[in-house]
Amino acid sequence: MNRGKSWKRLAAIFVSAGLCLETMWGCGTKEAAPDSEAVAESVEVSSDAAVENATAESVSQAEPIGEIVTFPLPQTSEESEIFLAPIPDIADDFIRGMDASAVLAEEKSGVKYYNYDGEEQDVFMTLAQSGVNYIRLRVWNDPYDENGNGYGGGNNDVPTAIELGRRATRYGMKVCIDFHYSDFWADPKKQFAPKAWEGMRLEEKCDALYDFTKESLEEILDAGVDVGMVQIGNEINNGMSGEKKMADVAQLLKAGGRAVRETAEEYDREIKVAVHYTDIHNEGQTEGIAADLEREAVDYDIFAFSYYPFWHGDMENMQAVARMLQEKFGKQVVIAETSYCYTSEDGDGSGNSVNGVDDLVPGYGATVQSQATMIRDICEAADEAGVRGVFYWEGTWIPVGNTKAKNSPIWEEFGSGWASSYAKEYDPNDAGKYYGGCSWDNQAMFDFDGHPLPSLNVFKYLKYGSTAPLAVEQVPD
Repeated sequence: MNRGKSWKRLAAIFVSAGLCLETMWGCGTKEAAPDSEAVAESVEVSSDAAVENATAESVSQAEPIGEIVTFPLPQTSEESEIFLAPIPDIADDFIRGMDASAVLAEEKSGVKYYNYDGEEQDVFMTLAQSGVNYIRLRVWNDPYDENGNGYGGGNNDVPTAIELGRRATRYGMKVCIDFHYSDFWADPKKQFAPKAWEGMRLEEKCDALYDFTKESLEEILDAGVDVGMVQIGNEINNGMSGEKKMADVAQLLKAGGRAVRETAEEYDREIKVAVHYTDIHNEGQTEGIAADLEREAVDYDIFAFSYYPFWHGDMENMQAVARMLQEKFGKQVVIAETSYCYTSEDGDGSGNSVNGVDDLVPGYGATVQSQATMIRDICEAADEAGVRGVFYWEGTWIPVGNTKAKNSPIWEEFGSGWASSYAKEYDPNDAGKYYGGCSWDNQAMFDFDGHPLPSLNVFKYLKYGSTAPLAVEQVPD
């Protein structure tokens, strides 16, 4: 795609002009901005199906997002079912993020989400009402087999990111695009190259990664998604896209970063470039990674890391790592993933990654109150260390049926389990052996039936806290 910068800027303006105008007036209301109807008339409107498959080439047919509805944070402490002590100095723009990548697959599987009054409601509206201001969405290159069967885990291709990103934007939330540069899960255990890149030389793979990043980001922006951050890779401690040598990975990162920078400039957007690692309990190893990135002259803004308190050490160590990255390397820091369980129960009969018994952090039980307290405490520790914000991982990923239901056919058809059997050719040693349902349902911030837990409001209560009648065992230390 070698279109002129001026055309791209004009196209993006037409698609999202209503968005920009309405953000100025929307504040928990449904009133349109004064000129929103005129703006909408300047864009050709197509069906919802076309929007789902929007591409940069068909931006003139993309349906405008419409009026933006925002929800201001409370200015005083509120009564709640949970107690949270305030963090008075936390900034209003602190990232209160949620990864919600599996939502579309969940909804296709029959899952319904509700608001706090028990009424069915767009889950993104509920997240925004609860104080979430940033949505993180993973993107896989081609998460399907040769017959079009999805690998599962949300089947998160670019059209899925577009549809979910538009809904997040509709409720005033920014979006972080998390490119895995793989056709399925990428993490420290596996970093498979996309099928289309297999056999490529490094130089060819860099070109392919650049093209995929640029073209995908253009499609997403042309659809009106308010992208504020792009991850180039996901938990890449041990490699990326089939490459393991740091020098080779650095070349891939440079290609991805260049694609983001150029696209941001063409669209006149401020988009941060983030790299993403994990296992930060080893501070020396994390420092070595940052030093390698600096030596290889990788261009990025944010060093993002996963911090699960039951796996990655105590909060003091997390703070030390965050301060080191800022002071020694001059990078912003974001916690890209965290979570905590609210129950030890399993919702769908498929087993959980964290069982809520052996994986508990001392002082934090498997309760709704402890889930909220844990996230509040992580945010406080992060804020004290200068971290720009926190993303909760997959707080909307709940069961598609109960433990007695026959859920496998649904997981297989719609990709709402963590992996389907169709992934076995691509990932034979992990997904191919252990495919099934949701392993995260006891760490969601919605109950097994789709109702928001009181703990979801932790994002809204960070600055002023909340009051609640407490049982003795719930009183914080």
